[in-house]
Amino acid sequence: MTSNPPVYKKKDFASDQMVRWCPGCGDYAILAQVQTVFSKLGIPREDFAVIAGIGCSSRFPYYMETYGFHTIHGRAPAVATGLKATRPELSVWLVTGDGDGLSIGGNHLIHLLRRNVDLNVMLFNNRIYGLTKGQYSPTSEMGKRTKSSPMGSLDAPFNPLLLALGAGGSFIARSVDVFAKHLQAQLTAMPAHTGTSFLEIFQNCIIFNDDAFDNVTDRDARKGNVLYLEAGEPLVWGREDARHGFVLNGMALEAVDVVDGDVSGILRHDTSDKMLATLLASLDPTRGDPIPIGIFYQEDRPAYDQQFQGQLDESRKTLGTGDLHALLHAGDTWKVRG
Repeated sequence: MTSNPPVYKKKDFASDQMVRWCPGCGDYAILAQVQTVFSKLGIPREDFAVIAGIGCSSRFPYYMETYGFHTIHGRAPAVATGLKATRPELSVWLVTGDGDGLSIGGNHLIHLLRRNVDLNVMLFNNRIYGLTKGQYSPTSEMGKRTKSSPMGSLDAPFNPLLLALGAGGSFIARSVDVFAKHLQAQLTAMPAHTGTSFLEIFQNCIIFNDDAFDNVTDRDARKGNVLYLEAGEPLVWGREDARHGFVLNGMALEAVDVVDGDVSGILRHDTSDKMLATLLASLDPTRGDPIPIGIFYQEDRPAYDQQFQGQLDESRKTLGTGDLHALLHAGDTWKVRG
């Protein structure tokens, strides 16, 4: 006999801590949608764990009425992996930023994606170091003038989606902090996927990099710039009087005009096509390309933690459960039998 799933409201996932981000920060919008989605998943609060590194985004665990851990810079993926491997029944969510996750934490992040640990990664990308007061980050554009690059950054920026694809990510998506319904849809899809779910979220830093995503968030500009990715639907974007779509020209995407609403020749989105996901993630708005948001890629493959538990179970069948207390008090010499 199974019990009914718990019924929660958004406020049930709001902690008693005062939220301390700058007024107007995009983190507020993300927090609201995460709390809303958590309340609808039917998972007890005590079965959630929110793990964060260091940065503005990494204050997230304080504001969630769940278990959580504010770890050290860049190491949240390692902590989250250990937690999921030992407590596989938990719904583990990792919160990081473009600085925390792609600079000092880049190595940990790629191996999390490679292993396909069954947890959910939210990478807040504001293209700046906000907590340390405005240095350029791994996703800042070339030429960016900041306190640490007064003559303009010389570094080519990381593309988080291409990085995740290259590392073998099995669920890769993008959304925007103020796109409430769209962000909710991506957050809801993440825990339904078995394996590492990676979501890049465009997030506005109102103090140090305000309007970085105006070409997406401005109500007028978004009509001509945003390409909404939906599985099985044609890849079209643009205003009603100037619609465009993609066709495949050799190994490249080519933009064509949509005439009289006819999309019969337009390429349709396939979330299982890794090459298509790579082409879409490579689009560059500085060249006039649209900005895709939604699920780029998704594949089914075994999760690391599930396989890890399988090995543990097999070892217990062969060797027994073991006795840690007896081992620690067995004397100064241990014998390891092959």
